Amino acid sequence: MPTERQVSERWVVFLIGAVQFVNILDFVMVMPLGPDFGKGLGIASSHIGTIGGAYTAAASVAGLVGGYFLDRFDRRKALAVSMLGLVAATAAGGLATGLSTLLLARVMAGVFGGPATSLSLSIIADVIPVERRGRALGAVMGAFSVASVAGVPMALKLAEYGGWRLPFFVVAGLGLAVVLGATFFLPPVRGHLKEGRGPAHRVGVLELLGRREVQLSYVMTAVVMMAGFVLVPNISAYLQQNLGYPRDMLWFPYFVGGIVSFATLRVTGKLVDRLGAFKVGTVGSVMLLVTTYLGFVDFPWWLPIPLLFVFFMAFMGVRNVAYNTLTSRVPDAAVRARFMSLQSSIQHMAAALGAILSSQLLTDLPDGRLGGMSHVAWVSMALTVSLPPMLWLVERHVRSREQARAPAPPPPSQGEAVSLPAEAHSHQ
Repeated sequence: MPTERQVSERWVVFLIGAVQFVNILDFVMVMPLGPDFGKGLGIASSHIGTIGGAYTAAASVAGLVGGYFLDRFDRRKALAVSMLGLVAATAAGGLATGLSTLLLARVMAGVFGGPATSLSLSIIADVIPVERRGRALGAVMGAFSVASVAGVPMALKLAEYGGWRLPFFVVAGLGLAVVLGATFFLPPVRGHLKEGRGPAHRVGVLELLGRREVQLSYVMTAVVMMAGFVLVPNISAYLQQNLGYPRDMLWFPYFVGGIVSFATLRVTGKLVDRLGAFKVGTVGSVMLLVTTYLGFVDFPWWLPIPLLFVFFMAFMGVRNVAYNTLTSRVPDAAVRARFMSLQSSIQHMAAALGAILSSQLLTDLPDGRLGGMSHVAWVSMALTVSLPPMLWLVERHVRSREQARAPAPPPPSQGEAVSLPAEAHSHQ
């Protein structure tokens, strides 16, 4: 039978996973719904990308600002406030009357959604011990797979039957239910406030950024996000325009890839707990390099596209679980939300830079294909190659610090002090 602590940890993982599902779904459903609300509100197709960028930019700024004050509050209460703001902003998106009001709603969603992600990961890191944290983060990150497998198709179907506004209202309703669940069932998370009475609480943002392991962790964050977002936003167009994959079957690789990714994340979390982030992350990075080359540089005619997509999502998930588990060990509890908030800001900035870079490298060819995809793939691979050395350096810093802070072993009892091994007696 599981202990009371284990049951509590499972509830925490489930509730934080639900928070992440709503938060991620709110973000990922907007672009697929673009043609629907574009037609409904008279928004030009060229402006749809701006609506997605509004969330990212706002979340990045919110991460920078949140780094100054999020660690001053009970994390459960701060998460509830952030999610309530996200719920209100999502509902406001469904009430938009034009481009300006929809942009404002998405900006507000980013303002609250960015801190919600930081606080969610901080709660996991505060509540779940290091030896089980990889498994917990793997389960929480599975929310992205669930959002891809179930959330986006659900939003598209709702828009088909009830208009483009309905998905916004439904997601807002789900978010409200999650807020109530988190408020009533999550335990108060105040341990960082007690620890914060010491010197760690007085660590400012600039001092935090001055720490070597923090700098390495943030560079690693930027590398991971740019390597993904220079490539991922263009996969759908590449599959259709370059590989001839039919539009009406595009849901299938996302569906299968999401299911496989969800299972892979659960297994990867356990492996990270057992083997460490560097070993697991390196294997994931190497396999991702192979998959990226085969998929986007020299695609073999015999390889089924859904299988390629499964491998790509699975190995990207392996890399990301290792990276996220390791970065959760970098900050002290007293500054964890501050660290995560700044990390969220860097994630969104790096994602935006990756998307901008890919737009500069890609061209529309006269035959309808997407030109420059191999260049984008090489950029992604170059960034991925740099990840394992950073994983090794950060893990070494973290382990050295954790070993230095580990409590000294208790002194031997009197009986143990006077007893001698049998070999010692034989020589007396």
